Amino acid sequence: MTTMQKIKDIEDEMAKTQKNKATMGHLGMLKAKLAKLRRELLEPSTGKGGGGGGDGFDVTKVGDARVGLVGFPSVGKSTLLNKLTGTFSEVAAYEFTTLTCVPGVVRYRGAKIQLLDLPGIIEGAKDGKGRGRQVISTARTCNLILIVLDCLKPISHKRLIEHELEGFGIRLNKKPPQLTFRKKDKGGISLTTTVANPKLDVEAVKSVCSEYRIHNADVHMREDCDIDELVDAIEGSRIYIPAIYVINKIDQITLEELEVMSRLPHYCPVCAYQNWNLDGLVDMSWDYLDLLRIYTKPKGKLPDYNEPVVLPRMHSSVEDFCNRIHKGILKQFKYALVWGTSVKHRPQKVGREHILQDEDIVQIVKRV
Repeated sequence: MTTMQKIKDIEDEMAKTQKNKATMGHLGMLKAKLAKLRRELLEPSTGKGGGGGGDGFDVTKVGDARVGLVGFPSVGKSTLLNKLTGTFSEVAAYEFTTLTCVPGVVRYRGAKIQLLDLPGIIEGAKDGKGRGRQVISTARTCNLILIVLDCLKPISHKRLIEHELEGFGIRLNKKPPQLTFRKKDKGGISLTTTVANPKLDVEAVKSVCSEYRIHNADVHMREDCDIDELVDAIEGSRIYIPAIYVINKIDQITLEELEVMSRLPHYCPVCAYQNWNLDGLVDMSWDYLDLLRIYTKPKGKLPDYNEPVVLPRMHSSVEDFCNRIHKGILKQFKYALVWGTSVKHRPQKVGREHILQDEDIVQIVKRV
């Protein structure tokens, strides 16, 4: 039996199984089996068929952030790239125009944001259909995913794309679960939690762990997690990426229809062909990327406001700032002088652990 057939059989059995406390352990075992089979399917050594291996397109990462355009064929991704970056990506009124990854760069607020026009994916992309594995592997390297949808197509396309990305270990607009999984040498499986009446019980955890041949482990939950999140924690290869649903071709619908679509979370309406709301899309992308601009100030000179050092908010310490400029700076680092909202005094002397805020000004003082 092929891996694809095994996956289908498990999905069919899960669909027929009622969800309740009594079946939680059985469902957990099935979900663990499913995760293992999908991992095997996506590994380059075992990948077969039209999707090739699990490697993405060979596109050098440039700039301060990478944004991927993902969607079904002929939804307007290439037109969007052309209008936003000035990069030529072939546009036509038929499907599968773009057959490789076309990069472009958007300059915004002093930052360089790389935009990737990825080939249209099809249902089953996560299992290797079309060039699905390459497309989604490249999407995994992005800091933000723009899911481009045609407003004239069924809204079910949104869920289909989410399903394809999730099957490849991408979690959209989610944070890693507050769940700690640690293997140990003995003592069996233990579950501790700070949540009253959690979804998971120790029997369900044991069922999932047994499928991975793990018989001794500590599981601690700081929030109410489900079986899927437990499997994600054990697999350890999941990535969490923000996403914006770009609803394209809104020039072809009524205001009433647009109002209905506006209820979607993480939604941005545009018309790439007519240049409608492209500025709004770039603004929204900047917010989702959550980047900070830090200005450098050489001693005795004015700050350089033209070329900021751009950092993600999650990695915005003075040490991160120094490493972004040059990894050798920390060897001579003595302290930094900072002007801005992250300090009480201007300037304030800080160490390498200090967390910077947007538009801070930093002067590095080196040891003599």
